[in-house]
Amino acid sequence: MKLTFEKESILNGLNIVSKAIPSKTTMSILECILIDASANEIKFTANDMEMGIETKVEGLILEKGKIALEAKLFYEIIRKLSTEDSAISIESDEKFNTTISCGKSVFNIPGRDGEEFSYLPYIERDHHICLSQFTLKEAIRQTIFSISVNDSNKMMSGELFEVKENKLRVVSLDGHRISIRNITLKENYDAIKVIVPGKTLTEISKILSGDNEKDVQIYFSKNHILFEFDDTIMVSRLIEGEYFKIDNMLSSDYETKVTVNKKEFLDSIDRSMILIRESDRKPIILNVTDTEIGLKVKSSFGSMNGEVSAHKTGRDIMIAFNPKFLVDALRAIDDENVELYMMNPKSPCFIRDEELQYIYLILPVNFIAEG
Repeated sequence: MKLTFEKESILNGLNIVSKAIPSKTTMSILECILIDASANEIKFTANDMEMGIETKVEGLILEKGKIALEAKLFYEIIRKLSTEDSAISIESDEKFNTTISCGKSVFNIPGRDGEEFSYLPYIERDHHICLSQFTLKEAIRQTIFSISVNDSNKMMSGELFEVKENKLRVVSLDGHRISIRNITLKENYDAIKVIVPGKTLTEISKILSGDNEKDVQIYFSKNHILFEFDDTIMVSRLIEGEYFKIDNMLSSDYETKVTVNKKEFLDSIDRSMILIRESDRKPIILNVTDTEIGLKVKSSFGSMNGEVSAHKTGRDIMIAFNPKFLVDALRAIDDENVELYMMNPKSPCFIRDEELQYIYLILPVNFIAEG
């Protein structure tokens, strides 16, 4: 095999597929990136058996072939090559010895037979949806913080993707909060309900361009999900099982509705968090009256009181939250003003818009009211 590349093209390909290189594995072949130039195009592939990525890389095929190269070594060599005067050449012989050269720099490294590599699983393309890269990237950004980082409950480590006609609902939860984004698609699709691993969504959001003019096709099979966009394919296993009955947790009842400027509210909560350490677990207490929300924090580092102008309908309420949960939800909302709906100090608070494009449910925490 003999190939030549521009550094920018090869680095871009490596940056994309390296997200599927496992940090730990007992299968050394999975620590490699496959370079497949056996046809008329060059593809890089990485696969950790849970998630795999394949991307086309622009380059010149002087001699066809395929080779698997150790990913970290390959990446570091390419990254440090100086390509001011010449392109990068990759050449391997029948024993898989590989030469990477550029200008006066020549590296000789061992490769492995590309046939040993685990290819991405074949996915039937019967069921799919299409949306813009921007929409998918935003939906992930606006929900991913609510997944559980604890693997004890597999369902909570992923997100629900539920399709009904022309609606896509993306849901995440961790036992203390729920994040929901409802997206209107351009056409009607078959009903689909799958749980996508959070790791997959985190990695794909790093690769997506976020371009509103570029689409991503998402294909669903019984055990896998496939994302196809630009010159890249990402395949991931799905989380098996039945997702939580989300609709049973949502309520439109409320005793108190408060409208507040998002930036002012967020900034005030942010300031209060200066006094809170993660090990502290001190809540922020909100005192909602007709024209303002009072904010109070007291910790071993000191105390803080603040006020934010607001408009309230219904009853006054004093309620406490983990401030990080409020901050995460508010940062994910793009609206100038937000509306909070509350029943009592022990019931969930809902932050949602009138069209229900987003819903954030946050459970309150117990607190001792001081006089």
